[in-house]
Amino acid sequence: MPTTLIPDWAPNAHPMLVHFPIAWLIAAIAIDVVSLALPRPHWALTTATLLYPAGAASALVTYLTGMQAAAAVLTPGLAHEVVQQHWNWALATTIFFAVLSTVRLVVFFILKRQPSYAARIALTGAAFGGLILLFYTAELGARLVYEYGVGVRG
Repeated sequence: MPTTLIPDWAPNAHPMLVHFPIAWLIAAIAIDVVSLALPRPHWALTTATLLYPAGAASALVTYLTGMQAAAAVLTPGLAHEVVQQHWNWALATTIFFAVLSTVRLVVFFILKRQPSYAARIALTGAAFGGLILLFYTAELGARLVYEYGVGVRG
């Protein structure tokens, strides 16, 4: 009987969690873009505003499990610099989306205001900046797995 919730195929929890922030944050941005074209975007704004903190929270959990994973898996010497870059970009991505999520939650649920169209464009534009951080973080993680074999059994 296993004593852990992590299946045998996974070296740690990180690979099981890593796709949640990517999916939730991309979905939030996509819904934000759709909301810009809608005459009454309240449902879309609410949905996106709830997806951003879900993505930010899952990014934090993924960051923490990644730090734990890095200490537990075999990392080839040439990969150490990429691991450090991945940590730094992951932390920047997590902080960025935590701040963006907080701003959105304050505006929509505490101040109970629907921002102007210009403010919505600015928030969506900022989210695209975070998307660049997210994609580069994911690219570095993919390099660690597929180029250096970090966390791969066998």
